[in-house]
Amino acid sequence: MNHQKAGENLQWYAIHTHPKQEERANNNLMDWNVETFSPKVKRVQPNPYARTPIYFSKPLFPRYIFARFEVNSMLRKILFTRGVHNVVSFGRVPAPVNDEIIVFIQSQVAEDGFVEFGEKLKIGDRVMIENGPLRSLVGVFKRDVSGSDRVLILLASISYQGSVVIEREHVRRIDSYQAGAQ
Repeated sequence: MNHQKAGENLQWYAIHTHPKQEERANNNLMDWNVETFSPKVKRVQPNPYARTPIYFSKPLFPRYIFARFEVNSMLRKILFTRGVHNVVSFGRVPAPVNDEIIVFIQSQVAEDGFVEFGEKLKIGDRVMIENGPLRSLVGVFKRDVSGSDRVLILLASISYQGSVVIEREHVRRIDSYQAGAQ
């Protein structure tokens, strides 16, 4: 007799959802006790009527989520779950996603639950502003501004020293060699 341990055949699969049904599919699969992963990103949109930007959540992969299940016993149930369109397959065979890929994406999820992109800045990193009216200015990263996608950097020039708060997406880290060439 060959008995397999429960959970030994669990693998991650990409689930293709119906349009704008990622959350519905995710919740319904969780109701079936299926482990899911639905990575999200935080997007910012300028508010033309106020100075504060509007933040909203979007799926990292629109119309896709990940589910971990045993394909032989759960595939039919997964396919008939509301919100699920199908399981990504090759030649009618569901294609498992490597655990390393899921682990990597999960490692990019910040404390606020959103996937973070770009480089991590540390206090003291030299940065350059890439866009906007302060473009090409070089400064030093001081800190993230809590509750936003903004950073505080210290700008220094020959006759002026001051701090500025700017959108993180407009700043990139530079090394000392690049800073000297600027």
